[in-house]
Amino acid sequence: MADRKRIIIMGAAGRDFHNFNVCFRDNHAYDVIAFTATQIPNIEGRQYPPSLSGKLYPNGIPIEPEEELPSLIKFHAIDEVIFSYSDVSHEYVMHKACMVNAAGAAFTLLDPKKTMLKSCKPVIAVCAVRTGCGKSPVSRKICEIIKGLGKKPVVIRHPMPYGELVKQRLQRFTTYDDFRKYECTIEEIEEYEPHVEQNTTVYAGVDYKEILEAAEKEADVLVWDGGNNDTPFYVPDIYITVTDPHRPGHECSYYPGETNLLLADTIIISKENTAMPENIRRVKDTIQKTNPGATVIDAAMPVTVEDAALIKGKRVLVIEDGPTLTHGGMSFGAGVLAAQQYGASEIIDPRPYAVGSILETYMKYPHLENLLPAMGYGHKQIEELTESIDRTPCDTVLIGTPIDLRKIIRIEKPTNRVRYNMQEMGEPQLEKLVRAKL
Repeated sequence: MADRKRIIIMGAAGRDFHNFNVCFRDNHAYDVIAFTATQIPNIEGRQYPPSLSGKLYPNGIPIEPEEELPSLIKFHAIDEVIFSYSDVSHEYVMHKACMVNAAGAAFTLLDPKKTMLKSCKPVIAVCAVRTGCGKSPVSRKICEIIKGLGKKPVVIRHPMPYGELVKQRLQRFTTYDDFRKYECTIEEIEEYEPHVEQNTTVYAGVDYKEILEAAEKEADVLVWDGGNNDTPFYVPDIYITVTDPHRPGHECSYYPGETNLLLADTIIISKENTAMPENIRRVKDTIQKTNPGATVIDAAMPVTVEDAALIKGKRVLVIEDGPTLTHGGMSFGAGVLAAQQYGASEIIDPRPYAVGSILETYMKYPHLENLLPAMGYGHKQIEELTESIDRTPCDTVLIGTPIDLRKIIRIEKPTNRVRYNMQEMGEPQLEKLVRAKL
C-alpha cells in the first residue's frame, strides 16, 4: 500500500468522476489524493463521497479549486496528475502540463478507449469537436430513426452532477417532474428536456457503469449524447462527430475534439445553411487530411419560431445557451440567427442591465455583446438571470436556448421560443448507417 502512486485528477464534475470510477476506484496501484475543479461555478469545496469512492477511500475524496493544484502537488508529493475535462484549446492543455511538470508531477491524458465501457446493446455515440456544434439535434434525429425502425432508443447523456452526488448517482428522466425531483440546473434541463419532449427516456448521473446496466434493461439501442467535445463513455458501434463551419479550424485545435475527429467513422458538418461556403470547404479539407475514410454528411440546422410577428420590426432581447457562448467561444447562437432571419429592428445589448454573476460572465467573456447567456447553475444565478431579463428594455424576449426558460422562470414580457433541428442535405445517409448496424 505504501508504494501506491499518488495522483490528482483535474476535472469539472463529469469526466473526472468517470475516469476515477473506471480506472482508479478499486485500483490498488494508485492513491487518489484529490480532485480539482474548474469551469463550473461552486463545485470546489465538496467531496466525492465514500459511497461512490469505494473501499479504498472510506473518507471520500476532497474536491479542491484548480488554482491550488501546484501547492497540492508539492504538499502531497504527487507523482502524477490526470487531466480529465474537455473543450479546451491545445495551447491551454500544454500550459497546464507545463505548470504540473514545474510543480514536480507527471501530466497524463488517459487513452479514451480505456475509459469506455462495453455494452451488450448497440451504441451510437454522438460527439463533437466543440461545445455548441449541434450534437443534441443530431441525437434527436437518430432517436427518431431508431423509433421508425420499430426499436426503442434510450439516451445516455454526458454527466452534469452539480448537486448532491449521492442523489445523482443514477438519474432517469421521463417527465418534467423528474427535473424537479433531481433539482436540475438550467444547464442540465437544457440537455434533457428536448429528448423528454420527444418521449425518449434519458439517463445521466455519476456512476456510468450502474447507469449502463439500468439503461440496457429497457433499451434496444443506446444513444450516447456527449457533452462539450468529450469522447464517449461507452464503446460505440457508430461513432459520429459533429463539426461546426462557423468555427473552422477548431476541429483540429481543441482537446479532445480533435480526438473525436480522428476516431469518428461518420462526420457531420452542421449549420451549412448559415455558414460561409469557404468555411465549409475549410472543414471538409481538414476532414480529408485527417480522417479521409470517414463518411461525411452535410447538414443544415434551420431555425423556426412560434410567432414571427413578435420579431419583425421589434426590439428583441436574445437569450442563448450559456455554455455554447462561454467556454464554447461562440458570439451568437440560434436566437441571434432567428432575430436576423425574421426581421428584428434591433437586438438589444443587455450588458448595461445585467446583475450579479451574469454581469461577471460578461466581464469574463468580453466577446459577448448583444445577447444574454442563460447561465443557471443554481437558484441564486437563476434569480440573477431573471432580474437581468426584467431590467432589459425590449418588445420581445427571444429564447434561443434548448430549454423552454418559461418553465423555469417567470418572464413578464412577450416571449418567443426558437427551435432548431437537423436536416440532412442531399441524399439521407444517417438512416442507412443506423439500419446497417441494427
